[in-house]
Amino acid sequence: MKLSDYIVEFLKGHGVTTIFGYQGGAITHFVDSIYEADGIKFISNYHEQASAFAAEGYARVSGNIGVCTATSGPGATNLITGIGSAFFDSIPCLYLTGQVNTYEYKRSKEIRQEGFQETDIVSIIKPITKYSVMVTKPEKIKYYLEKAFYIAKEGRPGPVLLDMPMDVQRAEINQDELIGFYESEEYKSKIIEKVKVKDVNDLINLIKNSKRPVILVGGGIRLSKAEKKLEEFIDITGIPVVCTLMGIDCVNHEHKCFVGYMGAYGNRYSNLAVANCDLLIVLGSRLTTRQTSSITDSFARKAKIVHVDIDKSELNIKVKEYLSIECDLNLFIDKLNKNLVDSNLKFDFSSWIDKLKIYKKKYPSYETYKDINPNEFMNTISEMLHPNSIICLDIGQNQIWASQSLKLSKDQRLLNAGGMGPMGFGVPSAIGAFYARPNSKIVVITGDGGIQMNIQELQTIAREKIPIKIIIMNNHSLGMIRHFQEMYFKANYYGTIDGYSVPDFIKISEAYGIKSLKISEQNQINELKEKLNDDESYIIDVELKGMTYVIPKLGMGRPIEDQEPLISREELKENMIIDIYKP
Repeated sequence: MKLSDYIVEFLKGHGVTTIFGYQGGAITHFVDSIYEADGIKFISNYHEQASAFAAEGYARVSGNIGVCTATSGPGATNLITGIGSAFFDSIPCLYLTGQVNTYEYKRSKEIRQEGFQETDIVSIIKPITKYSVMVTKPEKIKYYLEKAFYIAKEGRPGPVLLDMPMDVQRAEINQDELIGFYESEEYKSKIIEKVKVKDVNDLINLIKNSKRPVILVGGGIRLSKAEKKLEEFIDITGIPVVCTLMGIDCVNHEHKCFVGYMGAYGNRYSNLAVANCDLLIVLGSRLTTRQTSSITDSFARKAKIVHVDIDKSELNIKVKEYLSIECDLNLFIDKLNKNLVDSNLKFDFSSWIDKLKIYKKKYPSYETYKDINPNEFMNTISEMLHPNSIICLDIGQNQIWASQSLKLSKDQRLLNAGGMGPMGFGVPSAIGAFYARPNSKIVVITGDGGIQMNIQELQTIAREKIPIKIIIMNNHSLGMIRHFQEMYFKANYYGTIDGYSVPDFIKISEAYGIKSLKISEQNQINELKEKLNDDESYIIDVELKGMTYVIPKLGMGRPIEDQEPLISREELKENMIIDIYKP
């Protein structure tokens, strides 16, 4: 059996239905094997970075590993941003790169290159993968594939890479004689993280003694597939819940306990909830300064912080934690729920929730204007989106407007790129999401900057007839950085307005054969409802007038409850149950 054929059968056997990539000389054997196989398809993008983002979108929506492939040299290096995105956001992806024949590969490290397009991609990407190796022995292919799959999904998930020389790809193997990773001495049976009963009981006691608890949900809930367990926990206790950027679609926004998106660009009412709580239960969040502010001693300063995460290196290093628990979230929350039910405890946090409702009414996520207001626009289209919609966000002001003001129902998904924050993520990730769940309605929200980063993927959408709706929040600038320049660089707008321009997206959509719609007035927004729910592809150019801003926004050296535009000190004092922060 040809080795590249074996790889394809292995991937099929592990539930992979789609592989993303771009053809090239060093990967032709593998791509041909995909073409010859039944039950699996190869989607050719027009840039390897887009293939990497598509694989990430596929992984996030399917819950399985995402796979993409690229040729040696420039093909492999074009994957790097996508690999980094999967690494920082803990997404299990397998990258299969082509390489020159083993007999062409450089004989010593002192030689820069021997084979054409030869590049040591393994060494380059080691810091941003969980595992990467060049396959030089055909008889070990089963071992490397099994090990890569295991490591990608085990513990805190992440990306892995196998670099495959051409002569290895075309080698003939006997699959009955292959030795696997699970049969090796190196393999240790996956340790199911046991939940410590003391940790569960300690948390229950803290909840019993709390008057103002808050659950802070991060992306770890989705990664551990604990969404349903989380909802049960919220229903049992009635504890209000806030989300980080990566946790926004982990909770039904229609739930009575949902209190929004918190953090530097989060909802003001959500940050007030965290600031005033007396118990903060952190589930699967890294607690970066985008959540805590740069003055970490101000964060939830009168609360006992309980932090549960599968990665012990994220525990008790950024803020002072009362209880740090290293455990799989699915297992922990399941045990917590069972103990809560068995204990027959009753909780009443109604007065605390009433206070949070006052915050929410006082500081809504949007205001109504004559012209199109981005936050109001997001809130409006929430009512139009199909219940099974998957919304893929790009990076910039568009991402924050959507994260602040979209209201997600139970089965809707929102894909955010958090750690890497790569512009150009939206469209390719939506392509991957479609192939993971083709019966869903796929919507991209991007900006005039982000869409241009991977605009070539419009041809993938047109060629494959993928029904994706692309909403471009068009402010004719790089709005987020322009705002920084306004604040800190005397409004020198170089590279954001000066030296930056935007094409006619309607004409571009016509060139690609994709239907389009331009919205420049508030009364046109209702035209979107039908288009967001049909089976056509659309580019929707939303014309924003004047300078646009993301508000509220946390300034340097302030606690999260004190966002800009600043409210009066008297009003802030009225909002605080605890004392105002003093450095």
